[in-house]
Amino acid sequence: MKLLLAILFGMLSIQIASADKGTFVDEIQFIQYLDENTALEEVRNGNLDLYYYRISSDRIDSVKSREGLQVYESTGGSYSILINPAESEKFNPFSIKEVRFALNYLVDRKLIVNELMGGYGTTMISNYGPFDPDYLFIVDELESFHFRYNPALAEEMISKALTDAGAKKIDGKWTFDNKEIELIAFIRSDDPVRKSIGEILSSELEKIGFKVIKDFGDLNKAFVNVYGSNPSDMKWSFYTEGWGGRSAFVKYDPLSLGQMYSPWFSNMPGFNDPSYWNYQNDYMDSLTQKIYTGNFSSAEERIDLFRKATAEGIRESVRIFLASKIDQYVVNEKIDGIINDFGAGVPSRFTPINARTDSNSLTIGVKQIYQGAWNPVMGISDIYSRQIWDALYDPGVFKHPYTGNTIPIRTNFTVETAGPAGKLDVPENAITWDPKLQKWSTVKAGTQATSKVIFDLEFSKWHHGMQMDMNDVLHSLYFTLEWGSEQQEDDKTFDAEYTPRAAQTVQTLIGVRPVDENTLEVYVDYWHFDEAEIADWASLWSSEPWELMTAMEQAVIDGKVSFSRSGSVSKNVNWLSLIVPNDAEIIRQYLLDFKDSGFEPPALATFDLPHSYFDSRYDASIKWIDEYNHAVISNGPFYLKSYSPESRTITIKAFADESYPFEAGHWQEFEKIKFPKIVQVDIPDVIKKGDILTIPISTQDTSKIDYFFTNSQGDSVASGTQLVDFGKTILTLSEEQTDKFGIGANDLKVFAVSESVLRPDIYSVSFLAVSDSTQLPEMSLTDIQNAEEKNEYVSITAIVIGIIIVVSILYLRRSRKKSQIVRK
Repeated sequence: MKLLLAILFGMLSIQIASADKGTFVDEIQFIQYLDENTALEEVRNGNLDLYYYRISSDRIDSVKSREGLQVYESTGGSYSILINPAESEKFNPFSIKEVRFALNYLVDRKLIVNELMGGYGTTMISNYGPFDPDYLFIVDELESFHFRYNPALAEEMISKALTDAGAKKIDGKWTFDNKEIELIAFIRSDDPVRKSIGEILSSELEKIGFKVIKDFGDLNKAFVNVYGSNPSDMKWSFYTEGWGGRSAFVKYDPLSLGQMYSPWFSNMPGFNDPSYWNYQNDYMDSLTQKIYTGNFSSAEERIDLFRKATAEGIRESVRIFLASKIDQYVVNEKIDGIINDFGAGVPSRFTPINARTDSNSLTIGVKQIYQGAWNPVMGISDIYSRQIWDALYDPGVFKHPYTGNTIPIRTNFTVETAGPAGKLDVPENAITWDPKLQKWSTVKAGTQATSKVIFDLEFSKWHHGMQMDMNDVLHSLYFTLEWGSEQQEDDKTFDAEYTPRAAQTVQTLIGVRPVDENTLEVYVDYWHFDEAEIADWASLWSSEPWELMTAMEQAVIDGKVSFSRSGSVSKNVNWLSLIVPNDAEIIRQYLLDFKDSGFEPPALATFDLPHSYFDSRYDASIKWIDEYNHAVISNGPFYLKSYSPESRTITIKAFADESYPFEAGHWQEFEKIKFPKIVQVDIPDVIKKGDILTIPISTQDTSKIDYFFTNSQGDSVASGTQLVDFGKTILTLSEEQTDKFGIGANDLKVFAVSESVLRPDIYSVSFLAVSDSTQLPEMSLTDIQNAEEKNEYVSITAIVIGIIIVVSILYLRRSRKKSQIVRK
């Protein structure tokens, strides 16, 4: 503890001399443009520099001239349907799993992609689409469901399940206890695609015999009616969800299966609010928590967990995925330095930092200027606020925009691990927060951990001018351990959404040991076959000063605000938003009280810091709120200057301080990227079952290819991975493998993959398989017609087979060309 005290005192005078400014522009104004057509024209005319929302293909194609425009394509977003499975006093057909599952045959995913999305997307049945790195590991599992648009089958499945439950169909209408079964469709009206999806699904359900009431609204309304209500109140039956790309591209995704399918993550109906009905699935929780906490012993075991969790999520069908998006973003031609992250797209955290223009400012259009709430605990959960927030703070570690690997931003790291089976000794002077004793305690003698990570922390000044230090990091750790601990009776430090997530971290965090003023050892019971992922899990950092976190915490404990959306609804208080003047004033009053009373947070009181230290921090945050009328204070390359609800604008300015560690242009390496490309796949139009099949493939900038053959029944015939040598490789299938092809159309999917760019190029093609018993006619259709004119005998069977094969070949060739055009 003496070492720790010395470190904390020493940090009071730390200064880091480096770059004056980490950005090329001095100021960015974000301004709301609800209408994409207007935004498109404004970008083309130069009144907007770029637009942080997708523009549909038909709108871009309708522009007479693309002069003045740059168009970027990005993937990562998706559409889904959230189903309300609650049991209620009112009969809910979606409380029956078989009814929910049948919806997979009632939605026409191809229509959504080809018609509603203009072909800019791909169908999907799980949370992983073909551009996700983990997709290739589960594609066989996905294909095994054989989902196709089949409303007759859907109706048959629904009818059986409802009849078994006691429902009756009278005069074409489904009833229960002589009352017509009523569904409420919450449909997003601010997104044309989701509006159409909701309308179409409502129509399909009406055809089956349900009464459907349509409730239209935006995200703010959804936060209340869907995400903020008790599912058993039946304010909604299904909701047309949309997901933006992640804030970062992820190679080894530990989170999405938990987020999209598991109750523990607080993102399923009920949202873990103890006063609500909650969806429960212990099996899914077990699988996804193992994935999240690294509770596996090999890459193969992780993949097996992924397969099982994916299958369970699809079978449960509480959240049904429809399509992944290929979004198109528009940028004015005068703007350089755009970094099109595979997860976030053009609105990545690196774009505003790296963007260059002739002027010193940027004007960025956004679809919504304010949705949800701004707080670092359970706010900033919508894509609109996240895109701006990402420019205001620097994380400890982040993900490479094209490989998804963990990279250091403000915390360089060294990893030592004994996992998956071994253990390391934890030094006896390592500390951890004890929620019961309300103080830091040293670990017990003999404590061990799976992994150790040494972090070299790169501190700078907070936006309000005070130096970041180890106290901010340790307070962040305190908050996680305090609010992530097991709920006690009358526990004030519990949040229905945050606590279950933080609890997973708490279970693995053994202790920490500050080594000097900017070096920290972290000990965790966590392992991953990629050591950088261990560093990502163990990373400790802070996005806001400890005094703001303390004020926020006390405001929540006192019941004035809530960290989470569901908490705000159930407690009838505001969802804490630091950007809103009223909430900022609440924080300011607590800071004033802290200063007047000489308050020292329990997490820092142990260290016997001077009163002047606490006063200086309180004063700096109070002064900031007085000057800017908000309480958003962070450590990134920009700071929040103003938010104007009246003009629907947010303005951020470059944080020009010598302590900021990165110079402008630090991330320019991410501008240049070479995508893998499939140049040619030489597969015959017709193959014979039982013959060896060889398929030469030519590629560019490709390390390997993954391939999947499926027969006419949709069953897997062969799959594997092939290394690429100088752009060439050959697929070879044995006689036994080709004998598994079905008579008729079969399919091949090829994914070209690069180790430096994890965005595959995808090629799909159909081909015809015939057997030895299939006698191909030795004549064309013209020959057949000529023979008929000469009254020559021609087998009717041969004519039919010939026509089928020739037409099939022409169709396959046509569809093959189509797939190549779409891929471009």
